[in-house]
Amino acid sequence: MPTRPLGRTGLRVSALGFGASPLGGVFADVDESECKRAVHRAVELGINFFDTSPFYGATKSESVLGRCLEGIPREKYVLATKVGRYGPNRFDFSAGKVTESVQESMKRLGVEYLDIVQCHDIEFGSIKQIVSETLPALKRLQEEGKIGAVGITGLPLRIFRDVMDQVNDGVVDVALSYCHCTLNDTSLADGTLRMLQTRSVGVINASPFSMGLLTPAGPPSWHPAPEELKSCARAAAEHCSSRGMNLARAALQFSIRQEGIASTLVGMATVQEVEANVQAALAALNSDMMQMEFDVEKELIDILAPVKNVTWPSGRPENN
Repeated sequence: MPTRPLGRTGLRVSALGFGASPLGGVFADVDESECKRAVHRAVELGINFFDTSPFYGATKSESVLGRCLEGIPREKYVLATKVGRYGPNRFDFSAGKVTESVQESMKRLGVEYLDIVQCHDIEFGSIKQIVSETLPALKRLQEEGKIGAVGITGLPLRIFRDVMDQVNDGVVDVALSYCHCTLNDTSLADGTLRMLQTRSVGVINASPFSMGLLTPAGPPSWHPAPEELKSCARAAAEHCSSRGMNLARAALQFSIRQEGIASTLVGMATVQEVEANVQAALAALNSDMMQMEFDVEKELIDILAPVKNVTWPSGRPENN
């Protein structure tokens, strides 16, 4: 698995990253022994980037990931977690809370140092507070040598520009965007990606499956996408099936080939998922995709064209 530089951080992260939210039982019950095998298999196959959050499974994801990483040399992986979001409607971006949160995450993860700490879903908070309180608190932890890179995450693309317009270079090291570098939505590339690159910010793309839209099974019932988008995604899944292909595989292969992205995060919890995603990613990165896969990708883009870049609101109205 190739690695790529993550902005100015000095870190190199695998092109395919291990999203650890499923380890928290967010989508289904998990077998922790299988989770551990999945994490170790991921490292064997060259994945070195693991991303979690105390929000995922009410801290379970961090605890399980910490146990799964036992026995793996610390230098073998880049570990990222988040601060600020602790429940579906529970947010606290105060300096005191995020400082405490970092200490708690390190304990759950079984490490003395976190490579990346990101402000989680900042559109649900005050951008003014993120800039004036949250980021300075994380920079102090960075100066103390407790954490490495400092980042921000969220769905609405405007939050990245809103923050970057108010901070000096070097304050934000990493930006994690999700659902905007996918088969149905490439709006990250419409200015935001270039702006972040110009500021030497490393960019992570999460949810290439658009929170389940781009999967054979379709999204969960609570998915916030408008019905028109869900309908087109169902049509895309049916078309893939008719061509003997898997929509999730096609979605991953599209996203991981996009330029300017350091790592594409995919949620995984089993060895089978790890191996399938690695195989799909390597085929795309090594130009080993079959011609039929390229043909189907073009057909999927056409099917999804009526809803291209259609998204949904997230967080405070002023942050959308």
